Amino acid sequence: MRSMTRRGMLALTAGAAVGAAAGCSAGGTSKSKAGGTPAGRPNGPAQPAGTPIGDGSTSYTGAQPYQPVAERLEPGQTPPQFVIFSWDGAGELDNGLFARFRQLAQDHDAKMTFFLSGLYCLPESKKHLYRPPNNPVGASAIGYFKDEHIKMTLEQVRLAWLEGHEIGTHFNGHFCDGTGTVGNWTSAQWESEIQQAVDFVTQWKTNTGFTDVETLPFDYRKELIGGRTPCLLGQNQWLPTAKKMGFRYDASSPGGLQIWPSKKHDIWDLPLQAIPFPGHDFEVLSMDYNMLANQSHAATKSDPSNYPGWRDQATASYIAGFERAYQTNRAPFYIGNHFEQWNGGIYMDAVENALKHISAQGKKDVRMVSFHQYVNWLDAQDPRLLAKLRTLNVGEKPTEGWSEFTRNV
Repeated sequence: MRSMTRRGMLALTAGAAVGAAAGCSAGGTSKSKAGGTPAGRPNGPAQPAGTPIGDGSTSYTGAQPYQPVAERLEPGQTPPQFVIFSWDGAGELDNGLFARFRQLAQDHDAKMTFFLSGLYCLPESKKHLYRPPNNPVGASAIGYFKDEHIKMTLEQVRLAWLEGHEIGTHFNGHFCDGTGTVGNWTSAQWESEIQQAVDFVTQWKTNTGFTDVETLPFDYRKELIGGRTPCLLGQNQWLPTAKKMGFRYDASSPGGLQIWPSKKHDIWDLPLQAIPFPGHDFEVLSMDYNMLANQSHAATKSDPSNYPGWRDQATASYIAGFERAYQTNRAPFYIGNHFEQWNGGIYMDAVENALKHISAQGKKDVRMVSFHQYVNWLDAQDPRLLAKLRTLNVGEKPTEGWSEFTRNV
């Protein structure tokens, strides 16, 4: 079985400086904070009838279920606290992590964003179809899935979308190092990379020959509005292509602050954020890899005696990031993850524990949503209000109170 342990993510390590730099109401048939929880069979909701697209790898089955209606914040209202859990790569292996977090989301009325790597839909026998920029044909820093894992991934992606989650992109080969790194790619090369990623997802039937896997019940070319670049590299070169292709947000920046977002190239810039790191006088990026880099110097298998303390520290870091935003400026809180069992799976546990903590607060003004749902909310707001929200710094609450702050725009 292929390992997904090598990730060249940028990390804020010890002593690193951190640069300064209304809600959703459910539509359709379900009422909930994040857009509804499906009440389907144990393995997910039933597959609706659809119109095949292309070779039948995907099909149009209508509007995505369980999506909230974005409502404009009214004068005097306190902004909701948005929390977005996202997953890089989003493939399913024998450890069942994709299914585990789908179930967790359903149990706690959350929606998530799954950034799918296109190569997870392409068998190794067809790797000659992948032409990565500045790398040999068929090269991949993350390898290729076995057929059984491609099938498992397609099933999880299908069910996730039917349950209201977003399927974004993590592109393809995940090149972090050397001359072929994604950090050196031009905008034209990024366009080739994303077109190939879309092709691998929308032509998996042709490329795999599978006849026992159900179609993906959505038009990926229309559903795809955002992604996260491998290693958090190359955003400046990627964004012109993202704009050209109709993307509405990008989640690739490292080292962002817990403040309200702005746009780059007319695209919402939604970066991983620097959050408190208990026991240290520096902050850490809100991603599992960055916890790993600071705790075990990126070693994925360490002394197990450290695991309980590191798990608690990672959990406390996520919770501290949430509480700081919730108690002050209400900036959206982004958490990034990988479906990995690093250091005995403690980072998976930390994410689960943090989500359960957030859910247990029972606060009606907390929304655990996908990036897609969040940018729908942003686009529905008065731009003047969003500009005013951006004046609040990290940990800063309106001195006059939210009622007056949002009333006088």
